[in-house]
Amino acid sequence: MDQAIDESVKKQHQDKIHQVFHEVGKVVVGQEYMVNRLLIGLFTNGHILLEGVPGLAKTLTVNTLAQVLHLDFKRIQFTPDLLPADLIGTMIYNQQNSNFEVKKGPIFANLILADEVNRSPAKVQSALLEAMQEKQVTIGETTYPLDRPFLVLATQNPVDQEGTYPLPEAQVDRFMMKVYVDYPTKENELEVMRRMANLSFSGEVASVLTKDDIFSIRNEINAVSVSESLEKYIIELVFATRNPEAYGMNDLANYIQFGVSPRASINLNIAAKAIAFFDQRDYVLPEDIKEVANDVFNHRILLNYEAEADGVKTSDIIKTILQKVPINQ
Repeated sequence: MDQAIDESVKKQHQDKIHQVFHEVGKVVVGQEYMVNRLLIGLFTNGHILLEGVPGLAKTLTVNTLAQVLHLDFKRIQFTPDLLPADLIGTMIYNQQNSNFEVKKGPIFANLILADEVNRSPAKVQSALLEAMQEKQVTIGETTYPLDRPFLVLATQNPVDQEGTYPLPEAQVDRFMMKVYVDYPTKENELEVMRRMANLSFSGEVASVLTKDDIFSIRNEINAVSVSESLEKYIIELVFATRNPEAYGMNDLANYIQFGVSPRASINLNIAAKAIAFFDQRDYVLPEDIKEVANDVFNHRILLNYEAEADGVKTSDIIKTILQKVPINQ
C-alpha cells in the first residue's frame, strides 16, 4: 500500500514538473532547454553556469522560475568594485545598543543569480564558490547555514572579455553543468517581440511546487536506477577524456591538455537520473547519459593551444568521444 502511495505522489510530482515548464513558458519563450537544465540543477543540488550573449532572457528565466517554485530569489550584479562583504554580509555597529550586529548579504536566498560572475576579482569569486561548496557563510566569528534549497546560477558573457577575471579551472569545476544559451529561432523571437511589445502584458505566473515538493523530488530522483553496464559506460566516457589514445582516438590526444575530473562522473550519473525522472522512467537509458554529457563535460575538458589554432571546440571533442566509446551490455 505504501509503495502505491509513493508511486502516486511521484506521478503527481512528475506532472507538476511539466506544469513548471508551462508556467515559465507564459513569460519566457523558447528557452525550454535552459529551464530543463536549471531544474536538473535544482533537483540534484548542483549549481549551473550559464553562458550567452546579453538579452537572451537568462535573468528573466531564473526570476520567473523562482516565482513558479515559490523560492526566495536574489540577483547579484558582479562588478570590479564588488567586495566579499557585499555578497555574504558584514558586521555593522548599532549606536543605540552599542553592539555589533550582523547584516546578512544577498547570498541568503534559495536561488542566486550571479550575473557576469567573471567581472569581479578573485576574492569575491572565492567567497561565492566557498558558499556554493560549504552551504554556509562565516560573518565575524559566527557561521550561518544558507537557506535550503540553495542554488547558484552564474552567468558569463562570452563577448567583451576585456577587464574580466576568468574563473580558474578548479573553481569552474564546482559547477555541475555549463549551459550555452543560444539565440531564439525566428518563430520564437517573433513571439517574444509581440509579447513584450504589448504594454498590458503582466507576466504573472502561478506557484506550482513547494520546498517540500523539491526535497521529495530529490529523493525520487535518487531512487532512479542505473544499471552496472551504464555505470561502467560513464566511467569509460570519463577516462576517454583523460587518455583518448587507449580508445583509438589518437588525434584527440593532440588537443586535450587535461581530461574531466571525478566530479564529472558523479554529476553525469545524477543528471542522467534527473532526465529519466522527467521522462517518467525509474531507470536510466544510454540516451539520457548522452543528452547531458556535453553540459557536464564542456567546462571540465581543458584544450591546448593547438586545438585553438586548429579551430577545434570542446563540443567537437565530446561528440567524437560519444561516437567512439561503446556501451558494453
